[in-house]
Amino acid sequence: MPEPAAEPSATPSGLGVRDVGTLLEALPYIRQFRERTIVIKYGGAAMTDPELREEFARDIALLKYVGVNVVVVHGGGPAITEYMERLNLPVEFRGGLRVSDEQTVEVAKMVLIGKVNKDIVVRIGRHGQPAVGLSGDDGNLFRVETTTGPGGEDVGFVGRVTRVDTGVIDHVAEDFVPVIASVGSDEAGRSHNVNADEAAAAVARATGATRLIFLTDVAGWLRDPADPDSLIVQAGTDEVEQALDGISGGMRPKLQACVDAVHSGVGAASIVDGRKPHSVLLELFTDDGCGTQIRPAR
Repeated sequence: MPEPAAEPSATPSGLGVRDVGTLLEALPYIRQFRERTIVIKYGGAAMTDPELREEFARDIALLKYVGVNVVVVHGGGPAITEYMERLNLPVEFRGGLRVSDEQTVEVAKMVLIGKVNKDIVVRIGRHGQPAVGLSGDDGNLFRVETTTGPGGEDVGFVGRVTRVDTGVIDHVAEDFVPVIASVGSDEAGRSHNVNADEAAAAVARATGATRLIFLTDVAGWLRDPADPDSLIVQAGTDEVEQALDGISGGMRPKLQACVDAVHSGVGAASIVDGRKPHSVLLELFTDDGCGTQIRPAR
């Protein structure tokens, strides 16, 4: 008795209809973002989970391959906290910002520049796109000034970026993926820890980015933080500003950074769930997106 014929593949190439549909859905977005600048703040679970780290690096390489001018800005809060605890140094946050004395800033610089930044650069390079690690001190990329918490709290040597030398980024981005650690110095040369959300927003504003994306450990901006199904998919800057006084913790600086960036000309800013594989690609290249998008007020 003859063997039954094998089931034919969905298409001669082996791609299913859904796969082709996904590619076709992405096409207009690839066209839209080609040769445009996208700034991505990298943080949260996407930095700590080994599989998510690899998927993020692969996604960044893909963006560069399809012609997107992608810039990565990163923090490394959990790693900083881990090393501070090893050194028996106090860990304190006020208004969502790390309280940073001189010792804390030195630890942050060692961890962010010496370890986290280089790990990211190596992973992106392993997926076929060479990357270059930078900090706010390289090429005088950032100039910062000491700032306070959102309620005027003293948070020590925490800096607000007052100037970004886009020439440094443009020069590197011609051939490489810039990967920027969020530390910098003031005019007196004093080192500051810079909130990575604010640093990413400053880079997006200065470079005239089309999009700014924050990777987080939540689905996005939740109307009720206790209800994961209360995701706000899209909001105008006016809606965010009205709600800011009632928001605390790490979501507040992210939303403020989104508002500041959009007010300064960035096309849109998104807070996406970095716990999901390929969340950056889903946000950029699909109709549904993958989080909360903040757009100019209507």
